[in-house]
Amino acid sequence: MSKNINIKLTKLVKYYSLINHNLILNNKSINRYNKMQPDIQKNIAKGLKKLREEINDIKDCKLKENASNLVFSDGNPNSKIMIIGEGPGANEDKEGLPFVGRAGQLLDKMLHAINLNREKVYITNVVNYRPPENRKPSEKEVERYLPYLKRHIGIIKPNIILLLGSTAMNAILGNTDVISKMRGKWHEIEINKLKIYCMVSFHPAYLLRQPDQKKFSWIDLKMIREKLKKF
Repeated sequence: MSKNINIKLTKLVKYYSLINHNLILNNKSINRYNKMQPDIQKNIAKGLKKLREEINDIKDCKLKENASNLVFSDGNPNSKIMIIGEGPGANEDKEGLPFVGRAGQLLDKMLHAINLNREKVYITNVVNYRPPENRKPSEKEVERYLPYLKRHIGIIKPNIILLLGSTAMNAILGNTDVISKMRGKWHEIEINKLKIYCMVSFHPAYLLRQPDQKKFSWIDLKMIREKLKKF
């Protein structure tokens, strides 16, 4: 009997780990992430698993051939905010998670400043494999991975997308303006019949090189904080 109970508990833990959900042995009050119906949660987990498998099975991709790991996502798939960066760096390629290097540490601090963390946001990149020498993904590479990214957005169904850097901005908004002209204002887009508010901001890696620009990112973050209150 005890063996069967342990097996069931193990399966339950694996299931909630898959959707990054903290429901087990938690005596805290239930928050909005816990109000989703099980069928919806199951569909999200199933959709993410299928998408990840398809990206993992991509053929004839130079990015994949030169990378060590697929870097799919991190955070809470039930979040109202999705963060999209450019692509994995060396640390991300090693760990298999987005934004885990110095830029990731800065991103964590930025999120903390508006009372967010990785348990309250969902993070991914435009391309899922590290470009060699941390170079910028080419237009052809972005074009190849964009359909996967749009499906990713369709699964998560965020109310807000934070686009970090020009690659993410160009991919989602189709705009080639410089970030300084695009940031600090809301862009309403439609992806997979979803209406989403997008905010463009500087990539944390850029802010590490140009710390004087952090004041502008702080303005963007405050706008996100205010917008989240409406959902």
